[in-house]
Amino acid sequence: METFVRETDGWVEQLRQRLTEDYEEHTRRLQELTADTSDPGELHNRSALAAATRQSLAEIHDALRRIRENRYGICTRCEAEIPRERLEVLPHARLCVPCQQRQGG
Repeated sequence: METFVRETDGWVEQLRQRLTEDYEEHTRRLQELTADTSDPGELHNRSALAAATRQSLAEIHDALRRIRENRYGICTRCEAEIPRERLEVLPHARLCVPCQQRQGG
């Protein structure tokens, strides 16, 4: 089966670079958020931001793994092709729209 990734490998390479840069930026942000602060009032906000940043890192890491495995752009549930337009808006998307809707998101 010719996959979406092979058909648009130039676009996917650009996306891989963007995701890698995003991953590095999120890693730096997480390091800043988890650095010791002397303001106890800021702890709750930092914890929430750190949790959101960890989630973003996991999503980016998973998208980069799918690119390496030549599975990027393929729904992880039904194996349908995820439209490029969806991936441009949500580059870490792992589900096609119908599967995402069935999941409740």
